[in-house]
Amino acid sequence: MFEWSDEDEMVRDALRAFIDKEIRPHVDELESGQLPPYDITRKLLATFGVDAMARDSLEKELAREADPDHDPSKKSGGGGGGLGDSMFLILNSELAGVSLGLVASMGVSMGLTVSTIRGKGTLAQKKRWLPELVTMEKVGAWAITEPDSGSDALGGMKTSVKRDGDDYILKGNKTFITNGPYADTIVVFAKLDDGSDTPMRDRKVLSFVLDKGMPGLTQGKAFKKMGMNSSPTGELFFDDIRVGKDRLLGETEDTGSDSRGSEGAKAGFTAERIGIAALSLGIINEAQRLSIDYAKSRTLWGQEIGNFQLIQLKLAEMEIARINVQNMLFNAVERSRAGKPPSLAEASAMKLYSSRAATDVAMEAVQLFGGNGYMAEYKVEQLARDAKSLMIYAGSNEIQVTHVAKGLLRS
Repeated sequence: MFEWSDEDEMVRDALRAFIDKEIRPHVDELESGQLPPYDITRKLLATFGVDAMARDSLEKELAREADPDHDPSKKSGGGGGGLGDSMFLILNSELAGVSLGLVASMGVSMGLTVSTIRGKGTLAQKKRWLPELVTMEKVGAWAITEPDSGSDALGGMKTSVKRDGDDYILKGNKTFITNGPYADTIVVFAKLDDGSDTPMRDRKVLSFVLDKGMPGLTQGKAFKKMGMNSSPTGELFFDDIRVGKDRLLGETEDTGSDSRGSEGAKAGFTAERIGIAALSLGIINEAQRLSIDYAKSRTLWGQEIGNFQLIQLKLAEMEIARINVQNMLFNAVERSRAGKPPSLAEASAMKLYSSRAATDVAMEAVQLFGGNGYMAEYKVEQLARDAKSLMIYAGSNEIQVTHVAKGLLRS
C-alpha cells in the first residue's frame, strides 16, 4: 500500500464535507467545553452508517457465541474498526486536524472500553453492556491511570477490591480519564486485596464494569487542559463501591498466567499508540494545508512569503514529516491485513516518531504565521496545543523509548 485507494478517497471527501458542515462551525464551543462531543459524534456515526453496521455486527457475533457448537478459540472479526480498516484511520486523521478531542473521546468509548468488555466479558456481560456502547448511545470510559502510577500503570496501581461475601468492595481513584465526567459505563482496573502478604505491585489485577450513578461512585468535573479540550477528561473516585460478581469481567478471578492483566492492557496500548500516528497525520495535514494557504496569501516586501527560502524550508520539512508518518500508517495497515500487526515495541516507535513530527510541524506552522499564529482565530495555535498532548497521551514519549529499546534487546 503506497496511497489511499479510490474508495478511501471517496470516504475521505465525504468526511471532509461532513466536518465542514457539522463540526467546524462548532469548534469554538467544543474547545471551550461548552459543548460535549457526544451528540456530534453520534450524528457522524449515523450519517455514515457506522452505528448500524456496528450494531448488526455485534448481533451476529453474540448469536455465534450463543450457538452451542461455537468454538471460543475462534475469534470473531469484532465488527470492523480495526487497524486493517483504512476507513478507521481516515476518520481519525480527518477529525484530528479539526478537533482532536472528538477522536480521543470516541476512541476510548468505542475502542478501549468496548474491546476490553468484548475480550474479557462473558456472553451475558457482552449482551448487557455492548449494544449501547458500540453505537455511542452510551459513553464509555477506560480507567487505569492513577495519580501516583502514571506510566507505571499496572505496577503502581493502588485502587483495590476486597472480597465481601459474594461481592467485592472497590476503593481508590483514577485520574486523566477520558470521558470520565460524562461516562455511562466505566471499565475499571483494580488490584485484588486477598489478605495475603503479596506485595502490592505483584497482586492480581481484575477488571470491573461500573455504571453511572452507582452508590460510592463520583465522577469529577472536566479538567482545564492545554489542548485536546473537546475531550472531557477527569477523575473518578470509588468510595467503597459494592460490586457483584456479575460486574467482574469474565466472572472469574482466574486470569491464567497473566495475573496482572498486562497482556490485555498491552493490546490496548498497541492499538492506541498506532492510533496516535493517525492523529498525528491529521494534525500534520491540517497544519501544512493552513501553512500553504497562508504562504500564498500573506505578502511581505511586495511579494508572497512563499517566495522566501526559509518559508519554503518549513513547508518542505512539513512534507517530509507527512510522507514519513503516512508511510508508517500504510505499512501498519498492510501488515495487519496480512495477519502480522505491529508489536507493542513497533507501535511505540510509531507513536514516538509521529507525535514528535506532529508537534514540530504544528509549532513551525505557528512560526510561519508569525504574530497571527499566536492568535486563536488562525487555528494553528490550537493544532500546536493539541499536538503536544500526543507526546504525553497513550504513554509519555519517554516510556515509548523504553518499550522500543526493550523490544530491540529481546530480539
